Amino acid sequence: MSKKKAPIWDGNVRDAALTILLAVDEKQAYSNLLLHQTIEKYNITAKDRGLLTELTYGTLQHKLTLDFYLEPYVRGKLDPWVRWVLRLALYQIAYLDKIPDHAAVNEAVEIAKHRARHRGVSSTVNGILRSILRNGLRDTTEIKDPAVRISVETSHPEWLVRRYIDGFGVEVTEDMLIENNLPPLQTVRVNATKADTRGGLEALWEEKFAVRRSENIPECLHVLEGQPARSKAFEEGVITIQDESSMIPAYALDVQPGMRVYDMCAAPGGKTTHIAEKMNNEGTVIATDLHKHKIKLVDESAKRLGLSIIEAQMLDGRKATEQFEKQSFDRILVDAPCSGLGVIRRKPDIKYTKSESDFESLHKIQLDLLDSAYELLKPQGKMVYSTCTIDKMENNGTVEAFLAKHTDMMLAPVENAPEVLTTLREQGMMQVFPQDFNSDGFFVASFVKKSLVK
Repeated sequence: MSKKKAPIWDGNVRDAALTILLAVDEKQAYSNLLLHQTIEKYNITAKDRGLLTELTYGTLQHKLTLDFYLEPYVRGKLDPWVRWVLRLALYQIAYLDKIPDHAAVNEAVEIAKHRARHRGVSSTVNGILRSILRNGLRDTTEIKDPAVRISVETSHPEWLVRRYIDGFGVEVTEDMLIENNLPPLQTVRVNATKADTRGGLEALWEEKFAVRRSENIPECLHVLEGQPARSKAFEEGVITIQDESSMIPAYALDVQPGMRVYDMCAAPGGKTTHIAEKMNNEGTVIATDLHKHKIKLVDESAKRLGLSIIEAQMLDGRKATEQFEKQSFDRILVDAPCSGLGVIRRKPDIKYTKSESDFESLHKIQLDLLDSAYELLKPQGKMVYSTCTIDKMENNGTVEAFLAKHTDMMLAPVENAPEVLTTLREQGMMQVFPQDFNSDGFFVASFVKKSLVK
């Protein structure tokens, strides 16, 4: 097993990482939000932020694998915090090469001494970790069942692995779940109303960012080094942060200047502002979301990017027909609430908190939103349904159920998609896997309303 490079160990970072891991486990808190809050709370220096992120996400991402390594050495019941101390130390031993194994063990023992009510806990931690160092890590290749092996090696629940294998086969599933454990690529979108792609590149180069253009989407840039959200280019609205996959819906929607467009589940506003840019800030974009604080995010993004055609308001998309005239929109985007299984590498805790029962309730919400959007769409208008998930029930299943109910709706090819995306198209539906071009997992379906009557 190859080890990843990481900064040198820091005691403050260790304590911060453990605090996040315990909060995620005990309070079902979101790891990405806690990570940001903890950096501020502990005043983590710039050089140590990388290590804190590595320890937090790495330990979460590989939790089931680490438990597999620990299993033969654990006798009796361990308090949850003790198990997290062991996982945190074992992650460094198994995956990081800049932290000496003995240092990882010593730090774990010190944590146990500090947190435990009696010394026996630190002795247990020391004994388990030193036994693993003597004997080496367990061999996962001895696991005969492919689903169980993939589950252990990639640290994804077995039920999810089997669900994916049933839908996509062993090879695609394994590639996808390995990719889920790799760091996400930073991507930004150039605001076409303020600069072309070259202008966006030059703006970031002037600020000493390591950045290159995407080979897939013209306005997408890959940031290889630096924090673009802290750049002058971001502040002045030349760029905005957005994953490459989530730029696809604006292409599928095929908007034109002067149209009336509805983004039904708009927050935080990445797709909304992309749509407005493709309309050259001419026409109307109505953006709604269920939560007031999220609408504020849409407004802030529109203002920063200089987009005046966006009208954001708080509204449940399922009740949109009470607010807007039927058949009054040329284009509608339904970027529906979903399981989020396409963004696991950004939020590794998702894979442990979801259950199969979640899919049925989400499927109903998705269909309700599409039914509402159907009523608002003009004849010959286009509607796009998108999710940041891989699940076939939420994606293909929702599309099939919607089409069965509305016979005057038909899937339509994504006419103006970039070349790489057309190869992913399947009869008007596009499933992007994380391994396709190092992006989030994403699904897009494009519909056209054929006539006034069913």
